[in-house]
Amino acid sequence: MPLMNKIDYYNLESLLNEDEIMVRDSVREYVDAEVLPIIEKFYHDEKFPKHLVPKLGEMGLFGITLPQKYGCPEMNNVAYGLAMQELERGDSGLRSFVSVQSALVMYPIYTFGSEEQKDYWLPKLATGEKLGCFGLTEPDYGSNPGGLITKAEKVDGGYLLNGAKMWITNGTVADVAVVWAKMDGVVHGFLVEKGTKGFEAPEMKGKHSLKASVTSELIFQDVFIPEENILPNTQGLKSALMCLTQARYGIAWGVVGSMMACYDSALEYAKSRVQFSKPIAAYQITQEKLVYMITEITKAQLLNLQMGRLKDKNQCKHTHVSMAKRNNCEKALDIARVAREILGANGILDEYPIMRHANNLESVKTYEGTHEMHTLIIGEDITGFAAFD
Repeated sequence: MPLMNKIDYYNLESLLNEDEIMVRDSVREYVDAEVLPIIEKFYHDEKFPKHLVPKLGEMGLFGITLPQKYGCPEMNNVAYGLAMQELERGDSGLRSFVSVQSALVMYPIYTFGSEEQKDYWLPKLATGEKLGCFGLTEPDYGSNPGGLITKAEKVDGGYLLNGAKMWITNGTVADVAVVWAKMDGVVHGFLVEKGTKGFEAPEMKGKHSLKASVTSELIFQDVFIPEENILPNTQGLKSALMCLTQARYGIAWGVVGSMMACYDSALEYAKSRVQFSKPIAAYQITQEKLVYMITEITKAQLLNLQMGRLKDKNQCKHTHVSMAKRNNCEKALDIARVAREILGANGILDEYPIMRHANNLESVKTYEGTHEMHTLIIGEDITGFAAFD
């Protein structure tokens, strides 16, 4: 029986259309065949499985909601979410790679770029011929992106960029970086191409989380950006935050895939692991844990589906996305920990995916807005009072 059918307690498949089911099933099959057999080794080796990129492009997973004129599938947001769910069932690092390419690189170029920028970059990014990254977070400015100190200065023929970014997914392998910097006190977006003099993107090593993902610093020392590489339609920091909303949407869906992988592993183990003459699944405490997991998965699935439907109607607020990101990341990490408990000592072995997902989710809960920041974002929305500057 397919994994999704086993983990669809409320028959949400009945609410999906044929295209959405097709996307979900094709990505699920791809993850089962191409990702799961190799991901543990890449995780151990701290390497991103870059050989997967051409197939991801061929499947139309980059910029899945963008127009066909740029070589994208132009599908709806629920289909995009289901694709992220299945990719993260494989590994958070793989979903992060696709999320960044789609939501943080292609989206800002499409939304804020010139026609020339869109025509040049989007088809290449859609196939995976070119890879991108997104540079907003800095060493001293994460939850407060408005405090960023990377500066751009207008010079003859373009701009001079100085500063640094940190915790940048895909940075070292990216052909183009969407970089946010202040110029005369206003935040602007720039396209910084790999190989530009003064631009470096060293990879960050020694991670215990997202080990199958490339995480980098971006360093700018008098980097000249030609006039045609500024994103002309940005509106200050608001534009960068719009990109983050797109990324958070994909995360909210993605972590459900992690939940599913951990729950499925724990359920199958509990049904086969015999202690005191019967499977541990027959004991009340284990059943309570499994019921908790399937209930939280079902609630997250319902939250995501309604969020996706609202987004497709242009009725989804950024606070809706914050609620889904906040809830689903927290519950995904809880589920990983409970699943590890069910497996006991075996839960730490790479024979099972649980510990890898748990480690990854520690990062996923934090990036693109911490649990605390999303709490305050929603809190301001429902009370009318901002609890932070």
